[in-house]
Amino acid sequence: MKLNQIAKVEAGYPFRGKIPEVQGGSVCVIQMKDVSVSGINWAGCIKTELEGKRSPGWLQESDILFTARGNRNQAALVDERVNHRPIVAAPHFYVLKCVGSTVLPAYLAWFINQTPSQRYFQREAEGSVTKSIRRSVLESLPIAIPSLEKQKSIIRLAQTIKKEHQLIQQLTRNGKKLMNTIANDLMKDGIAK
Repeated sequence: MKLNQIAKVEAGYPFRGKIPEVQGGSVCVIQMKDVSVSGINWAGCIKTELEGKRSPGWLQESDILFTARGNRNQAALVDERVNHRPIVAAPHFYVLKCVGSTVLPAYLAWFINQTPSQRYFQREAEGSVTKSIRRSVLESLPIAIPSLEKQKSIIRLAQTIKKEHQLIQQLTRNGKKLMNTIANDLMKDGIAK
């Protein structure tokens, strides 16, 4: 199947120029810096006010943000934290909304981030310095769709691996902190004598 058979693709909100940060603004904006394969850094999102005439396409839980510009065209699943406030995506994103019941949004986001999809985007990207993916290219992405049970299993496995990766990173940080503490203590002991 092609992506456009299972998801609707919309453009992010069309801000003109730099997105103005407004203290106490009523709308949050997710920008490229706020998104990674790990998810969305909600704390990093700026607040602003929308000035354009276009009706905003508010993000909803289970939407998928696809980074259309840059060297890594990744997808991030919008989680339940979006339900507490009005949020839009910056114009460098496509917002994918799954239609029908054949594919789970979490599975689709996972599949887009995997090597076969990434190779497809590398092959189809346009531009010499800043690569970009046209909407028609994204909509034509081939998607493998296993049963819903298998999709759920893949999502659980991906979440387990993500947690393991986070634990490894935390252990590494703790080890470095411990080594620095030992070195600092040795220096203090050496200087005191």
